[in-house]
Amino acid sequence: MSSTTSAAAPTRGTGPGVNLALAAWVFAITFWAWNIIGPLAVRYTEDLGLSATQKSLLIATPVLVGAVGRVPVGALTDRFGGRRMLSLLCFASVVPVLLVAWAGTMQSYPLLLVFGFFLGIAGTSFASGIPFVNAWYEPSRRGFATGLFGVGMGGTALSSFFTPRFVGWFGYVPAHLIVAAALAVTGGLVLLLARNAPAWRPSTESVLPKLRAAAKLPVTWQMSFLYAVTFGGFVAFSTYLPTYLKDVYDFDLAGAGTRTAGFAVAAVIARPIGGVLSDRSHPKIVVLVSLAGAAVSAVLMALKPQPEIPAGIVFVTMAFFLGLGAGGVFAWVARRTPAARVGSVAGIVGAAGGLGGYFPALVMGATYDEASHSYTLGLMLLMVTALVAFVYALTRLPRKDLAQTS
Repeated sequence: MSSTTSAAAPTRGTGPGVNLALAAWVFAITFWAWNIIGPLAVRYTEDLGLSATQKSLLIATPVLVGAVGRVPVGALTDRFGGRRMLSLLCFASVVPVLLVAWAGTMQSYPLLLVFGFFLGIAGTSFASGIPFVNAWYEPSRRGFATGLFGVGMGGTALSSFFTPRFVGWFGYVPAHLIVAAALAVTGGLVLLLARNAPAWRPSTESVLPKLRAAAKLPVTWQMSFLYAVTFGGFVAFSTYLPTYLKDVYDFDLAGAGTRTAGFAVAAVIARPIGGVLSDRSHPKIVVLVSLAGAAVSAVLMALKPQPEIPAGIVFVTMAFFLGLGAGGVFAWVARRTPAARVGSVAGIVGAAGGLGGYFPALVMGATYDEASHSYTLGLMLLMVTALVAFVYALTRLPRKDLAQTS
């Protein structure tokens, strides 16, 4: 069986800090690739004459595969190790990035959907990075470690800010070539520099039994629900926000991308804070604060505050609470999951988070009121979901840690 117990003193080679940094960068560059369609959705809409539903489906499709794919990736990481899986995912993500570029030049909506589907491979890196990083740190510091690893979700900010600018500076195809090259270089660096933790041992179980065992743990489904709300909310906003800002506030592509990057940065900063606060107090407290803050922010957002202030403050606040909750949930996973199941549980919980980001984009497209340029109904559904999750965490989940992680 795999062992994701805390590492002993590092052996020759890279130590915890370097491996954490490498994993976080893999997370960032693959998330940039995963989100490369979202910042250009307005361009695709104008070029291809897409409806609101077609546009939301195009944005959401990579999220679906990135979510579901985390389940086998997490289990395979228990089997083959984070070093091998992280490098493989970087290399595998190069192909769909290039194919999306080709589909865009062909101005083919069906091809964009098909290749966007495979682009979801890039979104699975999270399920490999969590057990890889978790194995390098003592249980008391895993909230910090997984939170800092979560900074890699700032790849969505990089994508939102730089992708439209790269298209403007270098052209549509060269922008995609740059991302593909960065993925390939990162995969090589991981093979060259990364190491699995000294205490890690490969699992000898086949994937399906491991997934079945993880699925039998109550913590898997409890944390999946909470992560679907917190991280799923972040994914939904970070991919759909450029479209939202265009529809509601009439920002251009670069302006919407810049503001979406600011949203993502706020969540990125909050995620390690959520992990650290969870180490110092308890993840339950952090998650409850996150859900309450997200519910209030959704109501304020539905009121369509004026740009840049107070609208900017509302969006940043929403991002901060969602990032805080994402860090808190995975600190909770680390506390309550048996060590040998961390990869499999992380895969399922990560999949739930991705799926939580898939459906809101479709809902936002379906509930958009074009006459009033309003997403009020979709935002009210988010508020209700956050409140349900708050009540569930408050009344149904104990603070007591149910499993030893070392």
